[in-house]
Amino acid sequence: MATIEKRTTDDGGTAYRVKVRLKGHPPQNATFTRLTDARKWAQSTEAAMREGRHFKTAEAKRHTVADLIDRYLRDVMPAKGAKDRLMQPAQLERWRAELGHRLLSDLTPATIVEVRDKLARDVTVRGAVRSPGSVSRFLSVFSHAITVAVNEWGWLEDSPMRKVGKPKLPGGRVRFLSDEEREVLLIACRGSVSGFLYPAVALALATGMRRGEVLGLYWREPKNPPGDGSAWGVVSLEQARVILHQTKNGDRRTIPLAGPAVAALRELAKVRRLDTDLVFPGHDPATPVDLRTPWETALKRAGIENFRFHDLRHTTASYLAMNGATSGEIAAVLGHKTLAMVKRYAHLSDSHVAGVLERMNSKVFGK
Repeated sequence: MATIEKRTTDDGGTAYRVKVRLKGHPPQNATFTRLTDARKWAQSTEAAMREGRHFKTAEAKRHTVADLIDRYLRDVMPAKGAKDRLMQPAQLERWRAELGHRLLSDLTPATIVEVRDKLARDVTVRGAVRSPGSVSRFLSVFSHAITVAVNEWGWLEDSPMRKVGKPKLPGGRVRFLSDEEREVLLIACRGSVSGFLYPAVALALATGMRRGEVLGLYWREPKNPPGDGSAWGVVSLEQARVILHQTKNGDRRTIPLAGPAVAALRELAKVRRLDTDLVFPGHDPATPVDLRTPWETALKRAGIENFRFHDLRHTTASYLAMNGATSGEIAAVLGHKTLAMVKRYAHLSDSHVAGVLERMNSKVFGK
């Protein structure tokens, strides 16, 4: 709501001081010599605040979205994780292409929504419409850049992203192998022309590691580890563990090795190549092997449909849940920072929860 106060200046003139207050917004003040100008400013400012168009006038009118992106890339991006440094600059360049010319004072929720919806209609290089998850990642990095501009640089008083919704993400996929499927798949992998397929699949099943984490393993720490953000780690057969130095979420993770995975790696170590330290090297000793064709062939031979390599990770998590592992334990094995991703497996531990309650009741109330 706007209020106008009439004042007498030191030289005997008249001035009109305008105050605009609106819940959820910082108050705005201005002084005019004419009442008509004061009323116009009050009306336009209040309307702009209601529509989410009013930000810190001086700085917001001095800087463009391109300026914001330039400073963010220069000052903030270098401190981020390797994966963010790899992916986010290209996402910010898309925002620059769409909105870079706009002053921050003209950056409204509506303009951002237009870009969001345009991103959602994009067709990717694979010929598919961009996924909601991909659109959300574009929004997240731009939102963080604006938040930094608000909180640290003083370029804006508030973020227009607060009024921009993210696309609804589909429920997490949970496709895991049954006992029968697991047996026939492992048989098909053992019979593959690729000697790397069975050890890679056994390791993925035994640890829940991602494909990139499995294929990025070395027998010893490399002199020049990957600098492009890709996952990599080191196998220690003596200590029966894998140490992942670079992962998807940037955290270092240690994974114990057990079962057939250890035996498969020991056999692989006996015939390891001398021109590389990669556990699963390709034709080029500096790059991992491409297992796509052997994997798809094994799936066909096993008669397994609608199953991806990443679903081996879901299989591990599902087996853990069915064998009584807690959500925290599953998250620790998979390397999740929060429990949100683990909730998809909660229903698989129902029988375990029932057993816990039954044991508690027996102890407290007697059989």
